[in-house]
Amino acid sequence: MKYLQNYINGELTDAASGNWLDNFNPATGEAYSYIPDSGSGDVALAVEAAQKAFPEWAATPPSQRAEMMRRIADLISKNLTELAKAESVDQGKPASLATRVDIPRAVSNFRFFASAIEQFATEAHITNYTTINYTLRQPLGVVGTISPWNLPLYLFTWKIAPALAAGNTIVAKPSEITPMTAFMLSEFCIEAGLPAGVLNIVHGLGPKVGQAIVEHPDVKAISFTGGTKTGRQISKTAAPMFKKLSLEMGGKNPNIIFADCNWERMMKTTVQSSFQNQGEICLCGSRIFVERSAYDRFKSEFVGMTKKLKVGDPEAADTDLGAIVSQQHFEKVMSYIALAKKEDGTVLCGGNAVEMNGRCANGWFIEPTVIEGLPHNCRTNLEEIFGPVVTIMPFDSEEEVIGYANATEYGLSATIWTENLTRAHRVAARVQSGIIWVNCWLVRDLRTPFGGMKNSGVGREGGNEALRFFTEAKNVCVKL
Repeated sequence: MKYLQNYINGELTDAASGNWLDNFNPATGEAYSYIPDSGSGDVALAVEAAQKAFPEWAATPPSQRAEMMRRIADLISKNLTELAKAESVDQGKPASLATRVDIPRAVSNFRFFASAIEQFATEAHITNYTTINYTLRQPLGVVGTISPWNLPLYLFTWKIAPALAAGNTIVAKPSEITPMTAFMLSEFCIEAGLPAGVLNIVHGLGPKVGQAIVEHPDVKAISFTGGTKTGRQISKTAAPMFKKLSLEMGGKNPNIIFADCNWERMMKTTVQSSFQNQGEICLCGSRIFVERSAYDRFKSEFVGMTKKLKVGDPEAADTDLGAIVSQQHFEKVMSYIALAKKEDGTVLCGGNAVEMNGRCANGWFIEPTVIEGLPHNCRTNLEEIFGPVVTIMPFDSEEEVIGYANATEYGLSATIWTENLTRAHRVAARVQSGIIWVNCWLVRDLRTPFGGMKNSGVGREGGNEALRFFTEAKNVCVKL
C-alpha cells in the first residue's frame, strides 16, 4: 500500500492532520494506496510557499520558464509507460488508451505552452501620432487549479502548464479519486529542479481542500474543470471576492447525423465518441439524432458495432471499455439506465452491470448501452450521465434537430455529420455549444479556444485564451 504525499514548497509532505484517505482501483474495487486527508492548514502552507516563490518566478525570463517546462515534459515522456499504467489503475480506463492519448497529451500541454509563452505578443496602438498605448500582460500571482478524475494528468497539466508559463505560482488540487499521476508529477518536478513553491499540489477532498483554495484571499484566480454543481459553489464563493474564474463544467452533447454524411467515417467515429473512456469524457456525444431516412440503418449498424465492444480488464490489450471510476459513479450511471426504462425508453443493447472473473471480480463495470424511444426533453436526455450510455432518436428537419440539440441547460460541444458544407456552417452557427466538430470528433488544436456555453462553463482555455486568463492586462499610455 503506497502512501502518496502533498508537494508543498518543493518537498513531499504528509497532511497536517496525519490522516489518510483510501484510493481505490476501480477494476478490482479494492483500495490500493492512500492519499493525504489534507485541509485548510495544508492549503495555507501551500499558498504561503507560492507567495514566497512568486516574485522570482515571475521575474524569470519566459525562455527560462519554457526550458524548465520542457524538462518536465521530457520526464513525463521518458516515464510514459509507467504513467499510463498508473492512470489505468487509478481511473479504470484501458491502459492502451492512456498510452495513446492521456499521457502524450500531458507532454503536449507542457511543450505547447512552453513555446506559446515565448511567442506571446502584446498590443500597441498609436493615437493620432501623438500618443502610443501598449499593453503589458503580467502574471496574477498565486492561482488555484482544480482538476477532474476522468482525464487526470491530461487535464491537470492543461491548467498548470499555461499558469506556469505565464509566470504564476500555483496551488493545485487533483481529484481525490485519481491522484496517482499528479503525485508522480510532483516527483518529476523535484527531479527537474523546479524552484520550491512554484507548483504546490495538495491532495484531499473537495469540500476541504478545494474550498480552502477557492476562499483563500491570496489566491487570485481559480481554474476549475468538473461538475456544474461544484462550479456553481465555486462561483458563489469566488465571485464576491472578485477572483478571476475559468469554469469548464458539464455537458450533454448532441451528435447530429444527416443522411448525406460519409457513412463509414461517421459510424466508426460515433462509436468512439459515445463510449471512449467508458463515456467518461465531457465531450462524448451522448444524444444521437439521426435523419429519419437513415435512422433504421444507423440503429442496426450502431447497435451491432456497440455489441462487439469488449468490456474488460483495463490491463488487457484488447479491452475497449474499462471500469467505471468509482462505486458511487457506477451506482449513478446504473440509476440513469433504470430511469430511462421508467421514462419508457427501450434498451437496444447493454443496460447491465458486467460480472467479471479473476482479479476484476469486484470491480465496477457497465455494458455500453444504447436506448431509444425517449422524448428529447425527458430527464435521461437532459441530465448529464457521464457514462457508457447514449440515446438515439430520429429527426425530420434542420429546425427540429436544432431545437432538440439546444434543449438542455448545457452547451459544451456538438458534432455534425454532413457532406453539405452550407448546411454544416448553418447548423454550426445555430447550435448552442462552445465547440462544434464537423465530420470529426475530439480533433484538438491547442491554439483554439476551449469551453462551453450556458451551464457548461464560463471563460475559455487553450492557446492565448489561457495565457490571457492567467495574466492581468495593464495599459500604458505614453505621450510622444
